[in-house]
Amino acid sequence: MPIPSLPGPIAPDKPNPSPRPPLPMRWAHTYVSIAGSNGAGEEIPLTGFVDREWPAIMMREGATGLDMPPFELHADDSPNLDGSIYRSSRATARQIMLPLHLQGIDRRTLKELKRKLSRALNPRNGACKLTFTEADSQPRHLWCYYVDGMQGAEGVDTAGFKWCRYGIQLIAHDPWFYSPDLTVAEWTFTKGSAFLKKGATPFLPITINKGVLSSEAVPVINPGDVEAWPVWEIKGPVRSLTFTSPTGASFALPGRSDGQPAVADGRTLSVDTRPGKKTLVDDRGENYWPLLGPNPSLWSVPAGKSTVSIVLVPGAGDPRLRLTLRPRYESY
Repeated sequence: MPIPSLPGPIAPDKPNPSPRPPLPMRWAHTYVSIAGSNGAGEEIPLTGFVDREWPAIMMREGATGLDMPPFELHADDSPNLDGSIYRSSRATARQIMLPLHLQGIDRRTLKELKRKLSRALNPRNGACKLTFTEADSQPRHLWCYYVDGMQGAEGVDTAGFKWCRYGIQLIAHDPWFYSPDLTVAEWTFTKGSAFLKKGATPFLPITINKGVLSSEAVPVINPGDVEAWPVWEIKGPVRSLTFTSPTGASFALPGRSDGQPAVADGRTLSVDTRPGKKTLVDDRGENYWPLLGPNPSLWSVPAGKSTVSIVLVPGAGDPRLRLTLRPRYESY
């Protein structure tokens, strides 16, 4: 009976005789554009120059400030210990520099490009919206204001009869990139509805039986890199409610002193937790701040999957609860 000949074991220190390098993934160039007037102005492509159709505004190599935002650290010193003790941190305003090249076909078209760009950058017209789109992801938006860099310099290397170059300096007071898509989930007391983002694995909403909703493990997903500030919409009638974050922060509407529901039938209360907003107003303009329980905290939703606690006492009717948040990202 023939015995097959097998290769012997390869020595641990002997390299693989035929290593195969990984194949690179095909990847399109990043698309970048800018629009003024709080994003409502004309969108100006900065990297869409793929042919010889001039005039155009092009972003050159050397842009800075587009990845991790800067942070400010807070620490305490002790007279009896070396160093210091970390306490907290916060992301500060993001400084951005965009090297731009303006190329006209004649002097007139160059002046038109300058006027178009200056109108988009003028902070008196509102913030600029920078849009970045990679080949494998949705667009990311960054809101910023023009600071410096377009004064102009008629040097040999900075300007010509039909072209000029600028180093545009911008500041993003909110340093996070935002997704154009909203993450929405909805809870009802009758029939649940599908998760609103197409193609996503449904984990919400849930259908709630009539009675008291009390759950300490309601799943919520924030697909961003950092915490996001939700907007809660509560459709009455709801007698009382308490929302608690994964860290224990909470806010509550215990109900009115006259025994009426906290949110009456036919009313929709919007709880906006976003910084600079922080409002509790219904669809008829009534302010609900005086009805909040003691020590309220309009908390944020951490990145990733987390669980929140919801205690809600419905009234007689068809109440509904809706969560909306816009994910935030560290970079594009």
